[in-house]
Amino acid sequence: MGISHAYGEPMGKSEAIKLLREAASTGYAFFDTAECYIGENSNNEEIVGEALAPFKGKVKIATKFGIKHEGRSLTCDSRPKTIKKSVERSLKKLGVERIDLYYQHRIDRQIPAEEVALVMAQLIKEGKIAHWGVSEADEEYLRKVHAVCPVTAIQNRYSMMYRDYEKMFPVLEELNIGFVAFSPLANGFLSAKYNAETRFDSNKDYRGEMPQFQKEAFVQNAELICLLKNIAAKRNTTTAQISLAWLLGKKPYIVPIPGTTKMERMKENAKAAEVLLTEKEISEIDIALNNMPISAVFGGHK
Repeated sequence: MGISHAYGEPMGKSEAIKLLREAASTGYAFFDTAECYIGENSNNEEIVGEALAPFKGKVKIATKFGIKHEGRSLTCDSRPKTIKKSVERSLKKLGVERIDLYYQHRIDRQIPAEEVALVMAQLIKEGKIAHWGVSEADEEYLRKVHAVCPVTAIQNRYSMMYRDYEKMFPVLEELNIGFVAFSPLANGFLSAKYNAETRFDSNKDYRGEMPQFQKEAFVQNAELICLLKNIAAKRNTTTAQISLAWLLGKKPYIVPIPGTTKMERMKENAKAAEVLLTEKEISEIDIALNNMPISAVFGGHK
């Protein structure tokens, strides 16, 4: 998403393609986009499709349907006719015959869950998508759609600063559904690269309005950043790598999807897979998180 909008100046197309191709060459095998990731002069699905065309068969691409940006607010639309138009557009923009993982971007409360699931079953039967999922899923909705057309993965917000969806673990394990964690670094906050004096372009960077980047939040989160820096120092890693390693170690079915526009950050994030935290270390981190002040984050609270 950040390549095209929301995190400052959008990347140029050639620069973005270079970054994505280098990521695929580095070992990234799962790329996430959406039909609504559209910048002033770029369409994210088109960039992802062109960038990954040389890696066809070696990487998986996920995209999403069902929301439109109106300024900084979202409008949901999961009507069957809308989904059918969306999937055709996404297939064309990505330049693929079949979408590997197709998410309902947000639950549309105006459309019955079963109706959405029936459309997904039809798209799978037609060979237009291989698997489907739900972003920001809750248990009730997940059970309803899964009973009609089995869900492969949910994509929900999850990081050290936002752990509400840990309550979904038993459901996911029961139904054999994966958990794709978005905003695994709390929109970059857990990289510890920012401070109370950091300023963001209010027109192009949403972080300026996010609660974790407000001046008072840096005071609230000082203990958390201190914890991360101490662990990173002992492991000779970065705070971002510890944050991602914690997610990777929590459950075998969790896949974090960190985003970046910087080549060095992309490579840094990839190396998080080499940082193996023990169950004891993860448990100790969890206990510490349970007993320290943590600010609100964009999209939810602790």
